[in-house]
Amino acid sequence: MAEKGNIKELFDNEMALSRPRSLAEEAADALRAMILLEKLPPGSPLPERDLSDALQISRTPVREAFRQLEVEGLVEYSRSRRPRVANPSLQELTQYLMVLGVLEGFAGEQVCLHATDQQIAEIAELNERLSANDGKVDPLDFFEIDMAFHNAIVKAADHPPLIETHRQYNARLWRARFISSKRKGGQGSRMLAHQAIVDALQKRDPQAATATLRHHMENAVANIKTARAERNYEATLNEQ
Repeated sequence: MAEKGNIKELFDNEMALSRPRSLAEEAADALRAMILLEKLPPGSPLPERDLSDALQISRTPVREAFRQLEVEGLVEYSRSRRPRVANPSLQELTQYLMVLGVLEGFAGEQVCLHATDQQIAEIAELNERLSANDGKVDPLDFFEIDMAFHNAIVKAADHPPLIETHRQYNARLWRARFISSKRKGGQGSRMLAHQAIVDALQKRDPQAATATLRHHMENAVANIKTARAERNYEATLNEQ
């Protein structure tokens, strides 16, 4: 008979079960993609009945998907509690991104001081994947690699309060970071910034790692401001 202390290890190593994805998770994935790609623009209403018909599921998992996307800052509710695509102000996004920059800067410092060589190598490998796929894959696929790069840095910091706080802030900035990630005008500077981050981590230079990560987030703010200005300019041209 297996000892009690070995049960978890046995299941982790040999018999771990893959949890089937719920309808709510699948609905959230579909809606998230539509929102990030702006096929559902900011401020668009999200009629529960129409979405349940389109996704061929009941309204209950649609409501659950809304709750998940609300946490991510992608869905908000009107005063009458009608769901719509969130449209946060530039000031709000800037404030969240600046806090995120502080968090990721601290993560970079901790990685330099405490991470293993293997963890830093894995971060560098993700950066190589970004470089290899820049402009060659679907924007959402590229964005997932981009977020994996940043999350790997935070994870390697091995600082549970930091990891949890970063998760909460990052969850509310998916669309903002996606806009920054896909903006073609900033792709070259973004890849240079990623390489500078990797260089600082490999040299285990805490000050450089902190500075490059915070500066990278400042660039994200600039990209979002430019993207909004470009969108407003296009809207003005279309009205003429």
